[in-house]
Amino acid sequence: MPFSTPLRRKLIGAAGAGAFAIATIFIGGKDGVEGRKYEAYKDVAGVWTVCDGHTGRDIVRYKTYTDRECDALLWKDLQPAKRTVDRLVKVPVGEYQRAALYSFVFNVGSDAFSKSTLLRKLNKGDHAGACEEMRGWVYAGGMKWKGLQNRREMERSMCLAEGKNDL
Repeated sequence: MPFSTPLRRKLIGAAGAGAFAIATIFIGGKDGVEGRKYEAYKDVAGVWTVCDGHTGRDIVRYKTYTDRECDALLWKDLQPAKRTVDRLVKVPVGEYQRAALYSFVFNVGSDAFSKSTLLRKLNKGDHAGACEEMRGWVYAGGMKWKGLQNRREMERSMCLAEGKNDL
């Protein structure tokens, strides 16, 4: 299983709550795929980052963020990914698949997703092929990263899940 036991339990518990709730649990908090960091740091691409992958000029270096602040940033940051997926995906997908897509777009960006083979395959009805495409998105700053490989495997597993028993 690619998910830690605490994360798997939380994802199963979120079944029926909707894709956005599942994506928020998947990405955020101490068990989330991003690995919540309360102080700003430079990510593998050299971008200042805090909490659950939040980037931007509003980051205050040397500040210790609270869970409430990190939750609010994640909710705000995930909105563009949600809008992109909801607008561009033209075929029916389940809540776990949609959550995996929200997470993927949150991480790679809306522009990259909109031009991706993953989206083309998905909209042609090749659901499994689309999920497999996630495995190729493991580079940052021109280098392959184990952390991105792990994240993509987890997103892929969630993308292929038919329901909570598949997690």
